[in-house]
Amino acid sequence: QVQLVESGGGLVQPGGSLRLSCEVSGGTISAGTMGWFRQAPGQEREFVAALTWVRRDPYYGDSVADRFAMSRDMAKNTVYLDMNSLKPEDTAVYYCARSGRTSTPTAFQGYESWGQGTQVTVSS
Repeated sequence: QVQLVESGGGLVQPGGSLRLSCEVSGGTISAGTMGWFRQAPGQEREFVAALTWVRRDPYYGDSVADRFAMSRDMAKNTVYLDMNSLKPEDTAVYYCARSGRTSTPTAFQGYESWGQGTQVTVSS
């Protein structure tokens, strides 16, 4: 069974940075798609970023494209989300997810496995 464990969330001031990590066990990050999504209270789950094995460059959501960067370490079976220039509207629970497909990287419905989420709060 695939398990995903996120870490790295916390409280940060506006303009600050955080790095989220997602370690995968029971499956590989080198196939299919690894994605990051976020969900704020009362809002729908939002696509943040995704990496597929068929494309070198990540996909990004419009609201984070120039501030966030997704990467992966195959040796550690871990993906990362580097978040810079954080804004209060980035406050949410961030989820890591894994899909066996590569065709719909931005749709949360396409992912079979999810982590428990990590809280990111951007506030002064």
